[in-house]
Amino acid sequence: MTEDARALRLDKWLWYARFFKTRANATRAISSGRFRLDGEVMSKPHRAAVPGQVLTFLQGDRVRVIRIVELGTRRGPASEAIELYEDLSPAAETRRETAATAREFESRDAGAGRPTKRDRRVTQQLKDTL
Repeated sequence: MTEDARALRLDKWLWYARFFKTRANATRAISSGRFRLDGEVMSKPHRAAVPGQVLTFLQGDRVRVIRIVELGTRRGPASEAIELYEDLSPAAETRRETAATAREFESRDAGAGRPTKRDRRVTQQLKDTL
C-alpha cells in the first residue's frame, strides 16, 4: 500500500467523521486557522489525515481533542463515524450546563416578589465564589 492510499484530505475526514454537516463547512473551519494537527497550527484543508495524528479544534463551545484511528471510505451513519476517531477531549462543563445550574441557583418561588437589594448582593457574592 502506498503512502497516498493511507492518507485522506483532512476536510474530507472531518466530514466522514461527522464533525461538520458539509465538507464546505469543514474546509471553511480549517481555513480559519483554529485547527492544530499534532500541535502545529494549520490553515490548509488539503493537509493529509493519517491514523495516529491528534487533531485539536474548537467546536461550538467545547475544545475537541481527537486522535484519528482510521480513515473512512464514505460518510456513513454515526455508528460508523464513531469508529474513525478516539475522543481525548477534557471533560469540561459546557455553557448550557453552567447556565442550567445558574438558573437553578437564582430561581425563586412563585409569588415571592422582587428580590431586595440585600438579596441581590448575597446572590452576586455567591456567584462570584463559584
